[in-house]
Amino acid sequence: MSEKTTKNRWAIVHIFSSYNNTIVTATDLSGQETFSKCSGGMVVKADRDESNPYAAMQCGFRVANDLLDKGIGAVHIKVRAPGGNKSQTPGPGAQACIRALARAGLHIGRIEEVTPKSHDHCRRKGGHRGRRV
Repeated sequence: MSEKTTKNRWAIVHIFSSYNNTIVTATDLSGQETFSKCSGGMVVKADRDESNPYAAMQCGFRVANDLLDKGIGAVHIKVRAPGGNKSQTPGPGAQACIRALARAGLHIGRIEEVTPKSHDHCRRKGGHRGRRV
């Protein structure tokens, strides 16, 4: 494929980043077909390291290489935290993953935050007096 046609093909990269894991999925513009996916557990051995920026960065490079091999040169990014009645802020891996995608040579279009916000939500897990450790 020529350089010109590579730049015109777009995909969406969905980054789910919690404080326990980072999951990166690349789909077509409709979100129906998955081109590539990677999670923190596929990169590191220890469970505690799954949400690290290093693991997210490696996931970003893996997904970017898969996309470039398939002839996709530009992406929109959707960042998501657990949301609902859980954490509203993305974990530490989100920013590292975005930087890895840019560094790998992908053209980045829009970066969108798509965390589901609760309007009047269910009770949070843990009971009346919270989780007792």
